[in-house]
Amino acid sequence: MIRDNSEQFLKYLEVEKNASPHTVKNYREDLAQFAAFVEKHAQDSGTQVTAAGIDHFMIRRYIVALQGHNYAKRSVARKLATLRSFFRYLIREEAVKADPMSGVSSPKLNKPLPKFLDVNEVAKLIESADAGDTAGLRDRAMMEVLYSGGIRVSELVSLDCGDVDIIGEVIKVKGKGKKERLAPIGGKAAAALTEYLKARNAGENAVFLNKFGGRMTARSVERMLQKYLKKAAIDKKISPHALRHTFATHMLDAGANLRVVQELLGHKNLSTTQIYTHVTAEKLKKVYDKAHPRA
Repeated sequence: MIRDNSEQFLKYLEVEKNASPHTVKNYREDLAQFAAFVEKHAQDSGTQVTAAGIDHFMIRRYIVALQGHNYAKRSVARKLATLRSFFRYLIREEAVKADPMSGVSSPKLNKPLPKFLDVNEVAKLIESADAGDTAGLRDRAMMEVLYSGGIRVSELVSLDCGDVDIIGEVIKVKGKGKKERLAPIGGKAAAALTEYLKARNAGENAVFLNKFGGRMTARSVERMLQKYLKKAAIDKKISPHALRHTFATHMLDAGANLRVVQELLGHKNLSTTQIYTHVTAEKLKKVYDKAHPRA
């Protein structure tokens, strides 16, 4: 019964909420794990448990079981978030009357501050790409656009030629939930894109192409970045997403309004963007501690 409810919920996520395949996959795995736990409990107790029969005591037993298998706090919190969404859906569908999650708290997490590069490191990284061949021009353009536009790597690799306005220095990106937004890019990114588009094979719809002429993948962008981090002698564990963090941090450091940065990043909630204020505050504190005689 719970597995049937789960399939209905997953279909709702796909069709009505336009959730990404990655999100649906994670929800599917979490719900399957919970269903297996409930089924084992039902088998051990000799009773049949439906979604309507699950209470907060059952959820608490599930948390204890997860902790017994040494799941990290973050993993437990994500699985509980999945169940909260699941039971909210069941209540709306009138499949259950009471929410068993209402008496359950998620474990408190320490949010790690996002990693980022300083301005000089960004310049070293981008300039380490050889502008003498098409692959180097492509790599430089990708890094410029990631940093200048603050876009996600998934948004970068899904760019089509029709999404790029070189003269207006703006690109149209497809964000989470299939939402589109316009992202400004700087003059250097526009120039790098122009040079790359001149050099690459014409006629392809995707902007960034691999050596076989197909669309670049997020994984190939990750490998590309690691190559140039090594070449530029930047000893930091940085992912393509860190260039998005770098964009936001540098914008706020330069005095950009938080809500403007929220719009540029395509964040739905301001609270998601506010983590970058902690980054800038940490930086200010370090400067203060170093400079003030009585710090």
